[in-house]
Amino acid sequence: MQKIYLDNAATTPLDEEVIREMAFHLREHFGNPSSTHEFGRKARALIETARKDIARHFRCQPSEVIFTAGGSEADNLILYNAIHFWGVKRVISSEIEHHAVLHTLEDLQRTSGLALEMVRLDAEGDVDLEDLENLLKSSEEPTLVSLMQVNNEIGNILDLDGVIALCRKYKALFHSDTVQGIGHVEFDLLSSPIDFMAASAHKFHGPKGVGFAIIKKGHGVHPIIHGGDQEMGARAGTENTHGIVGMSKALQLALENLESDREQVLGIKRYFMEQLQEKIPGVTWNGRSGACSLGAYENSTAYEPGSGSTIMGYP
Repeated sequence: MQKIYLDNAATTPLDEEVIREMAFHLREHFGNPSSTHEFGRKARALIETARKDIARHFRCQPSEVIFTAGGSEADNLILYNAIHFWGVKRVISSEIEHHAVLHTLEDLQRTSGLALEMVRLDAEGDVDLEDLENLLKSSEEPTLVSLMQVNNEIGNILDLDGVIALCRKYKALFHSDTVQGIGHVEFDLLSSPIDFMAASAHKFHGPKGVGFAIIKKGHGVHPIIHGGDQEMGARAGTENTHGIVGMSKALQLALENLESDREQVLGIKRYFMEQLQEKIPGVTWNGRSGACSLGAYENSTAYEPGSGSTIMGYP
């Protein structure tokens, strides 16, 4: 029986080019990147080249990219630093965030006295920007807004421009779990200044167990994993050289093929929905997943109602 994989929202299969790239470096560049001999220096050079390449894709500084073991660790690193070291006293989030955010915030609320407030969502799962503004202006406490860019369950796409504008207006920091969006939509951190982002390579045909956080300049990062000075002192532990190289390659390929992949996936989605409607009269769609528009993909922050989708793991 032929098997068809449709769970890309959970994880994606590795791209063949990524496998070849990683296999080469597993054989040839096994040195510890913290070592000062030739083997270590070559591994270090690969990591720093990957850091520069990833930063270029998002138009941020290489020093703002911190490699982690995945999106969950990146979210944890950002949120724990925000509360313990960046002076944040209040966080505004939503009930439909990924557990890497929700459970971390609940822990911080329990252990650090964090004031945690949830923004209202409409019937289709979109953030109510009017309610967000009311929450922001209700207190002068240093505030972080944490809202995911593409929801991992219902596929809704956040109005990034709207949220960023409100955060700037009320001088709040903005963190977005962008794990489901990176590699599938464009991000330009010069025109859409998100303060903190999280990514995981296995969501865009890269390896599992590696990701990164983007933390904008001016926020000193304290490690939540101790034991060494790797990642500019932000994360102890020998870097996953071949994983980082594979992630960088996967991101490059995903962005190069962005338009063609969108067309293909949306075509599959249209066919799938048509067949469901034909076979199951009265079928309905969760959230905004019932539309097949490309409008939400014109740029990193474009948004139109009905633009979400969870088919094949692409928004």
